[in-house]
Amino acid sequence: MASALQTLAAHLSADKGEKPLPSFDELPHFNEYTGCAWTVWGEDDQLGTINLLTDDVVRRAAQEEIKTGRAVSLNWPLQFPDKPAFSRKPPQHKSIITAGGHRDDEIHINTQSGTQWDGLKHFPVEDYNVLYKGIPVESLPVGEFSFPDPNNVDPNLIKLGIHNWAQHGICGRGVFLDLVHYYTKSGGVLPYDPWTSHSISVGELLDCARAEGVTFRRGDILLIRAGFIQKFYTAGQAERDSLREKPETFAGIEQSEAMKRFLWKRFLVRSDADSEGEFFDLEALSKISAETGRYTFFFSSWPLNVLGGTASPPNAAAYF
Repeated sequence: MASALQTLAAHLSADKGEKPLPSFDELPHFNEYTGCAWTVWGEDDQLGTINLLTDDVVRRAAQEEIKTGRAVSLNWPLQFPDKPAFSRKPPQHKSIITAGGHRDDEIHINTQSGTQWDGLKHFPVEDYNVLYKGIPVESLPVGEFSFPDPNNVDPNLIKLGIHNWAQHGICGRGVFLDLVHYYTKSGGVLPYDPWTSHSISVGELLDCARAEGVTFRRGDILLIRAGFIQKFYTAGQAERDSLREKPETFAGIEQSEAMKRFLWKRFLVRSDADSEGEFFDLEALSKISAETGRYTFFFSSWPLNVLGGTASPPNAAAYF
């Protein structure tokens, strides 16, 4: 893997004028886990690596990437999948006509059921049952919340909520690694099944980036097309429905020290798979990138402004 990391250096552009951040090796450990960035942005931080998306990063991305004005949505329809994985509640959409004769919608979703951002309170360090910055899982409230007085919101009630990302915005330079296209463009076949366990290595990502002519820089938003949604459209209904009870065995980035080093300071990672958060619809993006030869673009996402929320549909788009 050392050779892959050496190759990475050739793909990283300089971070001119940016505030220095600690190297991966300078980050503290959390017990046996290396690369803990909990202290990098201060004790009160609730953004995590969203902090990488500074005004300068956003401005540079907009200036360099928006050239034609063409845009493409990255959101799968809210009703997909009809039977979400891990037995989550299926999305419900009801159209109603009120007594006054006008039409309304009522929508009920589990925010982890479809295209989503997973926020900082979603998944703990399981062995220690703590979240970002070591906050104990049990310290955050559960149940139904209401906020009748907008001037009197208990900060402990909404700690690590998705509203922090919603109010900041997730905008910057998107980098698209289309693994499906990379493996199949010359008539080849995808060397793995997106619906079974497959660890995508740093080497695979770098090989794909090299083929696309992509270099990386700090604060990139990395989109990986692993093939999950492509297979969803071609699978039979029984196979699609079986995902509801399927164990978490899908293609996704490998869990390794090399991958953590690769991602640190550079990337916020999204994919089309149900493995690293999740279900971004990259099918139309794949066609546009193949047509234009462009695999970088301006990325914009504004999650739902839900105080204390755990996750959210992304409202994401790529602008060329």
